[in-house]
Parts: sequence; C-alpha cells; structure tokens
Amino acid sequence: MNATNLKLRSRDWFGKDDRWGVAHRAWLRAEGFSERVFQGKPVIGICNSWSELNNCNAHLRQVAEAVKRGVWEAGGFPLEFCTISLGEMLMKPTTMLYRNLMAMDVEECIRAYPLDGVVLLCGCDKTTPAQLMGAASANVPAIMVPGGPMLRGMWHGKELGSGTDLRRFWEEVRAGRLSDEEFCEMESCVSRSAGHCTVMGTASTMAAVAEALGMTLPGAADIPAPDSRRLSIAEQSGGRIAKMVAEDLRPSQILTPAAFENAICLLMALGGSTNAIIHLVAIAGRVGLDLPLAKFEEISRTTPVLANVKPSGKYLMEDFSYAGGVPAVLKEIASQLRLEAATVTGKTLGENISRAACFNREVIKPFDQPLYPEGGLVVLGGNLAPYGAVIKQSATSPHLLQHKGKAVVFENNRDLLARIDDPHLDADENSILVLKNAGPKGAPGMPEWGHLPIPAKLLKSGVKDMVRLSDARISGTSFGTIVVHISPEAAVGGALAIVKDGDEIELDVREKRLELLVPEAEIKARLAQWGPPAPHYSRGYGKVYLDHILQAHQGCDFDFLLGRDGEGTTSSLLEFPNPSL
Repeated sequence: MNATNLKLRSRDWFGKDDRWGVAHRAWLRAEGFSERVFQGKPVIGICNSWSELNNCNAHLRQVAEAVKRGVWEAGGFPLEFCTISLGEMLMKPTTMLYRNLMAMDVEECIRAYPLDGVVLLCGCDKTTPAQLMGAASANVPAIMVPGGPMLRGMWHGKELGSGTDLRRFWEEVRAGRLSDEEFCEMESCVSRSAGHCTVMGTASTMAAVAEALGMTLPGAADIPAPDSRRLSIAEQSGGRIAKMVAEDLRPSQILTPAAFENAICLLMALGGSTNAIIHLVAIAGRVGLDLPLAKFEEISRTTPVLANVKPSGKYLMEDFSYAGGVPAVLKEIASQLRLEAATVTGKTLGENISRAACFNREVIKPFDQPLYPEGGLVVLGGNLAPYGAVIKQSATSPHLLQHKGKAVVFENNRDLLARIDDPHLDADENSILVLKNAGPKGAPGMPEWGHLPIPAKLLKSGVKDMVRLSDARISGTSFGTIVVHISPEAAVGGALAIVKDGDEIELDVREKRLELLVPEAEIKARLAQWGPPAPHYSRGYGKVYLDHILQAHQGCDFDFLLGRDGEGTTSSLLEFPNPSL
C-alpha cells in the first residue's frame, strides 16, 4: 500500500529527526528492526489478550503471528503488545469486576503508543467487550479477531458442551444419579482444546455480536479455535487493518445506532447470552449512545430464535460454524436488519452477507420455521425490578413462565452455599429462590452466581427447574427459569433488598412483569429501615470500582468513562415510550 501521504500518528514518534525521533527509532532498532520499517509504514498494534491463566485465549500467540503476516504483506509494521487477560474459569470473584480495568488498559495503550491502527485479539467472555470498549473510546482504526470456540467434548459416545453439560451433570451428581468416578471421567473430556466455550455462551455470543456490529471480517466469529481457517482469517484481518488506516475508517464510523440494532437482532436470533445486554449497553455508552433496555425488548418481540445451539437448543458451536455460522443467520434475518450499516470491510453489512448460505437447516432454522417465535431474551419490569431485569426465555421451562411462589431468601452467596443443601430448608418445587447482594456493588463485581442450585432434596425427588431471582449475572451457558440483572441491586437499596422468606412473588414472562406481592406501604416501611452493607474495599482498584460503577441497566461501566475523548454525556439512540425500563 502507498502510505507515504497518510497522516500517521506514528510519524509523531518516528518521523522526526530531532533527539526524540532518533531515540524512538533507536530503541525499536534494538529489537532487530531495520530503518525500512520507519519509511512511512503504518504501525499496527496487535492487542493480545493471551495468557496461560486463560485457556480460552491460550492460542492467541499463534493467531498474532498470522495477523503479522497479513500486516507485513499489506505494507504495515506490526507490533504486538499484551494487556491483562480475563479468564472466566480461574479469576475470582469474577472477571466482570475487571472488565472495565481491561477496557482502560486497552484504551490507554492505544492512546499512549505510536499506533495507527489496532487488531484486537479476544476470546473469553469479558475480553471481547473490554477490547471493544477500549477501542471505541480511543477511536483509532480497529478490527477484531476472536479466538473461536474449542472443539466439542465427547464422553460415552455423547457430545458435551462446555459449561452447559458440566452444570447438567453436576446436578446429576448432587441428585445421586451419577457417580463421582463418572464425573471424574467427564472432567477429562469436556474441554478438548484451546478456545472458548463450545455453546452459545457469553464468549460465542460476544464474538457473534462483534461481527454483527461490523467490527470483524465476515465469518470470523465462529470458526473453531484449532481450525486452520482461524489463522487464515487472522492473516486477512492483518491485511485489512493496514487498508483501514489508509481509509481512516474508525470505530466511530462503524459503531452507529444501526450497528447496535443489528447486534441486538442477532443476539435475539441466536438465543444468546443475557450478559450481552450489559456489554452492548456499555459499548454504546463509549460512543455516546444511550441504549435502553426497551430497545432489546422491542427487537425481541419481532426476532425469532433460529440457532438450534445449546443452551437454548441441541447443537454445539462447531456444528453452527459448519452450518454457515453468523453470516447465515444474518442472511436469514436480513429483513430485520439495517443493511446499510458500515463494517470494517469497507462495505455494508448487506454487501457482506449477500452470498451467505445455510448448509444445515437443523442447526440454523429458516426465518419462517424458527426454534422459538420470539427472541431468546426478555426484559422484565415491575416493582421488584423498576429499572429492569432479564430472563432467557429460550432456556426456561414453559410451565414456569407464569408462576407465583413464596420466597426462599439467601442474603448473599455465602448464605446460599451454607444452606442450599440443608435437608431442613423450607422449600418445595413451587418456591422461588432469591439471592441478594450479588450485583455490581453487592458481590462485588456482579459474578455469575445467578444460577442458584436447586436444593439437593428437591433434585433427588425429581425437580429439574425452579424460578430463581437475583441481582447477579449467569453464565451464557446456563439454563433454567432464572431471572438476573435485577436493577437497582439490593446493595444500593433496590426492592430486592427487603424481600423476606415467605413473601409471595409473581413472575409473568408474557406480561414482562416481576412483582413482589407485598402492599406498597409495607415495601416503603421496610425500605425506610434498610441500611447499606459495608463496602468491600477501602483502597486501590476495588475502591475506584465501588465509587464509580453503574448499575446493570446502565452497562456496569464506570461513570467517568461514558462518551469518547472525555465526553461524559450521552445522546439518545432513539426515543422509547416505556419509562419502567
């Protein structure tokens, strides 16, 4: 490419003949680069979230090498750098506590270093939104390369989906129907390679959402991690980012209202993770857009679930990829999309998917023969969730979609773990399990504690699902009639804070309501007597987090990070009539 006439950021570092220009070039030449790399080549940062503490991203060093090939071939100068890596399995109390920290790491590295463009290498759940948030704020040309899902697990001739089937079989162990030896056998079979979870969990969902937002090359979201095509598309992405720099194509031109509508449509058609709502709201906030929960509800009503993938369906991400993947689903829901939306290819989303095709109708259903007639996620209102709550209706039990029951309350996760398997726990199959103080401030960090275990005594009697409520999150691999993201959370005085054992609660998914059936005067009296819990941190990042974290319906970003380039206000994406959401 001809980059000699570009206004490159990197020229402020490398293009001067003063003392600092010499020093900048000399220090890079110490790494073995010749003077040729400074002759007008755009500097492309490869933002790598590789870590041996994060299996989902453990292969990204190899992916980075493929990106470099593409950058060099296109006339760019690739320089790889690492940020913190958020590995869902090993990081405690939750990666969500650190998503904003990683986003700041990404943003500040892009700002501080001589980068003309950046390739974002992601994988595990929070690495994808964190990189998109940081790149959106920095607003330097950027393209994303997801790491892809791991290979399917196999055990006793059965396919295993990481996360979803692990949860399912653990319940069988607790119920006494699966031996410890069998569970131990399964441990060595469920995760067979590097890459993220093999189901439509948060990692798969967010990779797909990134593609719908226009931030990846078509087809990049779902190619399995060990597949050679993963390296091929990484190389193509390296070549494309060099051209994006020449075109001055930035995230602010791609992350538009149309792009977010497309991402929500795909989220609903996939039966994707509840976590994607929080992350999309946060990403939108970084480009100055307000993305209210009402918009998710509006799109959910008109977008059917087409992806027959666990936990909402039957198949795994490998099957989904072979069936045509994200481009095939986007083509199927094209009538719902803003096809004029810009993408990193330099073409519109409509142009990107014009030749997409489905190769397996069992895995990706036709639009007029959906797996479910409405989107996978439903936003609830009501006096227990005045600012909203979320349920994945595509993974629930139909008989519990309208349900009244008496609350069995756990004040925090420690209380839950201590009492859930107590044979004397006053709970039956009609009870509603309630977990408090598991939200952004209360936990802290809003961990994936919302998949409350069914009490062991009920599992043994054959109960397979119950209504469960919390201000926590759930893994995208979870299943069951589980309401999460209740906002405001208990720790800031939301109505959830004053629920007591025996209170009657009504869940009505069809009417989008979650109600505490207690007189309003009694609710007010209880709230008047309520006091906030002691803060979890008094110093360091934890204190910054507690002082500045927003609630779930606001995306759980920090209040001082909204807007781009220090702009702290947001503009409305659209006007919505439902103030309860």
